Amino acid sequence: MKTHLCLVGAMFITLCLNAQEYKLVWEDDFNANKIDSTYWNFEDNARGGGNGEMQYYAPKNASIETHPSGVSCLVLNAQKEDYKNRPATSARLNTQDKLSFCYGKVEIRVCLPKTANGLWPAFWMLGDNLVKDMGNDDSVDKRLKQIKKEGRVVWPRCGEIDILEMGHADGIKNGTQDRLFNGACHWGENFNNGKYPNIGMTKTTDESIQGDFHTFTLIWDADSIRMYLDKDQNPECKPYFALGIKGKGKKNHPSRYFNKPFYLVLNLAVGGYFTGLPAPEKYAAVITDDWKNFVEITNTALPKDGTPVKMYVDYIKIYQKGDKGESLNISGRK
Repeated sequence: MKTHLCLVGAMFITLCLNAQEYKLVWEDDFNANKIDSTYWNFEDNARGGGNGEMQYYAPKNASIETHPSGVSCLVLNAQKEDYKNRPATSARLNTQDKLSFCYGKVEIRVCLPKTANGLWPAFWMLGDNLVKDMGNDDSVDKRLKQIKKEGRVVWPRCGEIDILEMGHADGIKNGTQDRLFNGACHWGENFNNGKYPNIGMTKTTDESIQGDFHTFTLIWDADSIRMYLDKDQNPECKPYFALGIKGKGKKNHPSRYFNKPFYLVLNLAVGGYFTGLPAPEKYAAVITDDWKNFVEITNTALPKDGTPVKMYVDYIKIYQKGDKGESLNISGRK
């Protein structure tokens, strides 16, 4: 009888451990000849999300290329060029209305470029109820139509999870641009002149994490959001970002914003408030004194001859356990 109980107990423990294991539910390893539009939208605009960025996001600046190490990658190219009233181009992709999920583990293996003074690479997520980007045909009326007819919301009410950002002004100031990075979350009912709830945490590594591949991991469940650097190589490493989201709080409590599906975003920005080198308030077609920040960027980050700076993405993977509340939504799935 005792042996039987031990056996049953062992089976129970095994089942519990198996239930806790993550299983791969989606991945893009970018091994095809072109970027898979089943999942990815190419942004085509000059707004940069209202972040004071300088570039024009052009579909032509995203491609599948081979990294010098031989790995096939998604590549975001930022370069100096006069394009549609902007002095630079780059790429921003998202999976809105094509791929979204709630809870799980996300991994991105990425080779970040030398940000120097002014480049801002990022991998992040937005709530999938955010109003859809309308490109250069965007307008307040069209956004209001989405809000009224489709039940969509504006930022930051949708919620935002920043898994990786690099190029912050503090890194430039302290000479740690290649070692300082951060994770963050933003949320709230209204922008309120920038006084919305948010939390950001920075980490400075001992050695540069630019110019070589590193893995950034998000672990997200009903209790918390946690982010890790190279957890695949150091399973016991501590998170560089953590936020509790459990509970039913007041309208600005994070539990109201981070327990729903989110979609993925990838971009390589040129300048912006984050870097401390924003574009002038009024864009100009000709580089003048108002564009002094762009001159600094081309002196340090973007080659003046137009040679592109590349952000290589080896893969992005999503894992889930099958826990309550998890979801994976893929539009047009075969």
